Amino acid sequence: MSIKNNLLQIKSTLPEHVTLVAVSKTKPVSDLMEAYEAGQRIFGENKIQEMSEKWEQMPKDIQWHMIGHVQTNKVKFMAQFVSLIHGVDSLKLLQEINKQALKQNRIIDCLLQMHIAEEETKFGLDEQELASLLSSSEFEEMKNIRIVGLMGMATFTDNKDQIKKEFSHLKSIFDQLTIHNSQFTILSMGMSGDYQLAIECGSTMVRIGSSIFGGR
Repeated sequence: MSIKNNLLQIKSTLPEHVTLVAVSKTKPVSDLMEAYEAGQRIFGENKIQEMSEKWEQMPKDIQWHMIGHVQTNKVKFMAQFVSLIHGVDSLKLLQEINKQALKQNRIIDCLLQMHIAEEETKFGLDEQELASLLSSSEFEEMKNIRIVGLMGMATFTDNKDQIKKEFSHLKSIFDQLTIHNSQFTILSMGMSGDYQLAIECGSTMVRIGSSIFGGR
């Protein structure tokens, strides 16, 4: 199957309210352009340098999503163009994004990354950290970032019940927040292996790479 066919096949299965992020990390620009020509406009990268290089070479109507773990010292390299940062997991990182967005005279949309998996290696906030971040005076002062939702990754396992439990847990946190925050509209969960389950659990944004572009 070609990239175009893969993409159209996946899109045909997605409900209208679910946004597809084509995860294009490590893939050449020619592959991304094939997806672009098939209508894809949102691409996800996990390395800022690689994303910047692709941004420079590719059409400017593309939305670039940073889906990997972000180091604070790299934020300045994407502040000019990034559309959405998925993996914000600390106040310190949020403050740096705000600072760099201010320099660019932009407001940058961000998702707060929640730790829902059993693995210790996954980044993210727990519920207590989330609550204290959102209620902090430092958060109140930041005018150049906009929190538009949450992101989370389930445990890497074949146990569907466990994945479902983790996704459902994240959805319940998201639902509690949307009561007070009208701009919380994005729940980013689900990748190539589990996106259908994520959608069943309430995901509004899925990050799909290998099912579009083939394996790494």
